[in-house]
This record gives sequence, C-alpha cells and structure tokens, in this order.
Amino acid sequence: MSQNNFVHPFAPIYDKTSQILILGSFPSAKSREEGFYYGNPRNRFWEVLARCFAEEKPEGKGEKCKFLLRHHIALYDAALSVEIKGSMDHHMKKIVPADLTEIFSVAPALQVFANGKKAYEILEKQGISAVYLPSTSPANAQFSIDDLTSIWCAEIGKVLKLPKRHF
Repeated sequence: MSQNNFVHPFAPIYDKTSQILILGSFPSAKSREEGFYYGNPRNRFWEVLARCFAEEKPEGKGEKCKFLLRHHIALYDAALSVEIKGSMDHHMKKIVPADLTEIFSVAPALQVFANGKKAYEILEKQGISAVYLPSTSPANAQFSIDDLTSIWCAEIGKVLKLPKRHF
C-alpha cells in the first residue's frame, strides 16, 4: 500500500460555550469517505459520548454537531496533514500539527482530551497539555465499550456535569 498525503478535510466543531476539546489523531480513510468525524461505524466514539450523556447515539452530521455543541464539546484532530497508508495511526508520517489558536481564542478555558496515544503524542510535542483517553478506534480491542464508557465518562465528568448513567 503506497503512502498518500492528506490535509484534514473537516472544519473543527466548537463555539464560545465549549468547555472541552476532544482531539483525535487524523480522520481515518472511512471517516474521510463518509465526510465526517468518526465515520467508521465500528468506531465507538459516538456511542461512548451518547452513553456519557444518557442519550441515544446521534446520527448524521447535523445531529452530531448539535449533540457536541449542546454538551459544550469541541471536536477536531491533532494533525492538520499527514502522509499515511491506510488508517492506522502508526502508519502516520510527516505529521503537521493542527493550529488550535482559533479554537482557544473563541473558547479559552478548554480542557483538552486526546482520543488515543497518537493524538496525545502530537499534542505533547506541541507543548499542549491534554488528558489521555484510550482510543475509541476498533483497532483498540483491549477496551470493551463498557470499559471505554467508564473511563471516558469519569474524565469528562470532571469538567462537565453528566447525568446518572445506566448501562
């Protein structure tokens, strides 16, 4: 499989009420094909967040954007461009970090969360403090959906008020 150069295809999602910023590494091939963040149906990102807020998993771009903003969540990725074959983070090369200045200028008190090790590494190299969360990627099979939900909700709950969950 040959290396391909990609520039981040999606705009960040945020507004002045955003209190947390979740950063993945870079959109997967499936997400790029689907045209939105975490577009692989096997990625557990949207299910985990829905469980944290005791809601149904949002469907479609519009519903997902409304869900994020309603819950004061900003979303983007740590890399602006990469050279990559496939979708696996360990295949990422020539990483150009995303410029987060605009997001922080609109919502300056954001707590940053890194969805996975690669996102965390990219942020760390830029001197951006972040809370590491285990990746919601289907490649991260060592964590069940319940494990991810428990960890993610505990960390997000330190910043945002979460409802009592029953899962």
